[in-house]
Order: sequence, then structure tokens, then C-alpha cells
Amino acid sequence: TSKVRKFELCDIIGECDEFCRDQHGSRFIQTKLEVASPAEKEEVFEALLPNALSLMTDLFGNYVVQKFMERGTDDQRAALATSMRGRVFALSLDMYGCRVVQKAIEVIEGELQASLLQELEGHVMKCVRDQNGNHVIQKCIEKAPGPTIQFIVDDFLGHVVPLATHPYGCRVIQRILENCKHSQVNMMLNEIVESTKDLVHDQYGNYVVQHVLEHGQPKDRSGVLERLRWQLVALSQHKFASNVVEKLLQFSAHHTRQVMLEEFTGEINGQAAILVMMRDAYGNYVIQKALDVCQGADRERLIACIKEHMLALRK
Repeated sequence: TSKVRKFELCDIIGECDEFCRDQHGSRFIQTKLEVASPAEKEEVFEALLPNALSLMTDLFGNYVVQKFMERGTDDQRAALATSMRGRVFALSLDMYGCRVVQKAIEVIEGELQASLLQELEGHVMKCVRDQNGNHVIQKCIEKAPGPTIQFIVDDFLGHVVPLATHPYGCRVIQRILENCKHSQVNMMLNEIVESTKDLVHDQYGNYVVQHVLEHGQPKDRSGVLERLRWQLVALSQHKFASNVVEKLLQFSAHHTRQVMLEEFTGEINGQAAILVMMRDAYGNYVIQKALDVCQGADRERLIACIKEHMLALRK
């Protein structure tokens, strides 16, 4: 390593490919690129470009390509994007290539970005279900304009529920709900709301319903409540569904909270619902959330109900 420190970028041009694929060599190039002059960068880039595609899937080489995506000129980025042409889908499924594709989507804009994304058309479902590809689809949703990613949203329609209960699919749906306009995801929201009852009990689906409550419209929240009404106390005692009940309290309008309090302060199977909830490992968090978000008369009503059962709670 003492010898490596004496090297400059100009010294390794002939062995650039070899250096890129070596742990210490890759780190050396990345560090030097941070402070290199445009002429030095260009010299390294010219040496790297013929093997850029194979470097993208290399354990250490991919980091050098990413560094050029970040620090390079627009022309250098465009040249790297061109070398990816026809290979974006394959790279997206690769452990290291997927990182390069994500970086490209992050730093490249406009028509060039759109042309990279177009290569994923017809492969969305394969990517979403893949441990590497799903990260690429998420990055597309976060960084590309709405019209460019319409094909991703369209591919989900009719498959929303199975994807919402998939460990990677649920993440992609969450990104869609966070980043797309309501008009673009309206049909997707309808599919989720229709299946609320099934999704709230699922270890992944519950997060998707929570996202609907957080990012949807009032009608979507009302739709969720409509399907969970009169089951809120039981749902509050469920490991996954209780999180949805908490989110419903947090993001709903005053009227919805009143409807929910009606159940919490009523009875279930001959017992005080509030007592059942406060004694439960998950239900007690729902009551705590209700105390946090309810105000005025609603909060007073809840506190009065808790006080009424304090004695029984101590037993």
C-alpha cells in the first residue's frame, strides 16, 4: 500500500482495467477521481470505456463506474449510458450491475434516462420479484417523471394484491404511492382498498394499507375504515393489523376518529373494549396512539373511559 500511495492516475492508465477490478486499485481510482483535473479524468475514462460494461458487473469495478456517473461530465455519462444499451434489464438483475443502473437513473435525465427505462418495458414483474431488480424499479419511480414510469404503474394493475403481499412488491407499491400523482394511481388505490381486510393481516400487505392512509385521498381512508368497521378492537390485537389501526387514527379526519372511539369505548363479547385493548400486547399501543392524536372532547371521553376501568386494570 505504501507503493500505491506514490502512484498517480497517469501511472496506471495502461493497467486501468486491472486496477478497477482490484479492491485497493478500485479505491485508489475512486479517491483520485474526487480531486482529479478534467484532463486526468478524461484519460482514465478513455482507458476504462472499452471494458465499461463488464466493469459494471464486477465486485470492485462497479464502484469506479458509479464514481464516473457521479463525477464525470455529461458526455462521459452519456457514453456510459450508451455502453449499457440493450443490457439494462440484464444489469438490473445483477448484484453489482443493479447499483450502476440505479446510479445512472439518479444522475441522467431527460431522453437518455427515458431510453434506459424503456428497456425495462415487458420485464417489470420479473424485476419487481427479483432481489436486485426491485431496487432498480424503486429508483425509476423515485427519479423519473410520471409519464416515463406509466408503464410500471400499468403493469401492476390487476396484480396489486399478490404484489402487496410480496416482500419486494410491497416496497415498490409504497414508492409508487409516495411519488406518483393521485390521478396516476387511482385504479391501484381502488384495488388495495377493495382488499383491505386481507392485506391488513399480512406481514407485508399491512405496510401497503398504511401507505394508502398516509398518501391517499380522504375517500381512500374512508374506504379502508368502511371495510374495517366493527372489527377495530379485534384488529388492534393483531401484530400487523394493529399498525394499520394506529395509522388510521393518525391520518384520519375528526369524524373517522369519532367512529373509531365509539368502538374503543364500547363492549366486545360482554367485556369493556378498552380493557381488552389496554391489556393486549398490541392493543395498548393503539390506545396510546388514540391519546396522542385525539383532542378536546374526544380525548376527554377516552380518558374518562380509561379511568372508569382503572380498578379492573390493576387486578
